[in-house]
Amino acid sequence: MQYFKHTTINIYNNNTIKNIIINSLDEQSQVSSRYPVQISNYYAGLIKKQDDAIWKQCMPDPQELEDFDQFPDPLNEASLSPVPGLIHRYPDRVVLLVSNRCPVYCRFCMRKRLVGSGYAAMDEAEFREALIYIAANPSIRDVILSGGDPLMLSDEALQRVLSGLRAISHISIIRIGSRVPVTLPERITPELCNMLKQFHPLYINTHFNHPAEITDDSGKACAMLADAGIQLGNQTVLLKGVNDDVEVMRKLMTGLLGIRVKPYYLHQMDLVRGTAHFRTSVNSGLEIIRALRGHISGLAVPHFVIDLPGGKGKVAILPDVMERNGDMLLLRTYTGEQVAYRDLTTVRE
Repeated sequence: MQYFKHTTINIYNNNTIKNIIINSLDEQSQVSSRYPVQISNYYAGLIKKQDDAIWKQCMPDPQELEDFDQFPDPLNEASLSPVPGLIHRYPDRVVLLVSNRCPVYCRFCMRKRLVGSGYAAMDEAEFREALIYIAANPSIRDVILSGGDPLMLSDEALQRVLSGLRAISHISIIRIGSRVPVTLPERITPELCNMLKQFHPLYINTHFNHPAEITDDSGKACAMLADAGIQLGNQTVLLKGVNDDVEVMRKLMTGLLGIRVKPYYLHQMDLVRGTAHFRTSVNSGLEIIRALRGHISGLAVPHFVIDLPGGKGKVAILPDVMERNGDMLLLRTYTGEQVAYRDLTTVRE
């Protein structure tokens, strides 16, 4: 298995850390046989010690095999897919799964069931079918490219996808969800940026989860995208032992503004099988938001959201604004439906 890919520079200066990583990967082969591992050289180079915030996000953990209570697809994406590779959850937008590759397979991934597991990326015939579906539904005005990571496509393949979407008159907004600026910043090239800026309005939501991910390289990648006129947002996942700390979040959110990225969402961990060891209580997220508000720029305070099981959609949660009965929260969806949500935490908490 190739663990370190997609880089032209060997950034390992610390052979001790390199050997610890390789030995740990060998020891956790049972985990990686179920949930594949991939780590770019660049991202592995951010690891300073075993079990630090970078390590926890990318290295396999035996706890991934201990979580049997949750579902592989808690957001019910499969049943919301009218054609292959397209998810239609909200009336005015769809998600296209255009890639099955990522520079790093994050251990907390919401699509842990798919990414790296051998599922096929959307082929040309499926993409044409998706375009036909979108064209036949004029209420769709917003398309989100996801995967996998869309920026792992070649420039030419990504241009074909964007051109196909821009040919549909009622598509107003195209968004790309990508962790490439964080995990493989050398992928952001002048050629890529020059191609992307042909398709405005174009938005990229990336996924910084810890201040250690804000580096000169990732900052340069974001600057190139911003200079191309692309508006950058960030979706952070609240992860136990990684960023469930007010000071860490303060540094992360203010640091993002410094590299021209607007904090957008702070996600409560989805109830995905194999991720329970990352899960915090909902109250942990609320306490972080409460501590940030009024103490850092309002531009740096993200929306704290829960993506409700069953494909019910995202609900924004504000401190002190919700109903609670024990470990059950009563939340209201964008349609006005009331949904009971159980505030599950790992048994170790």
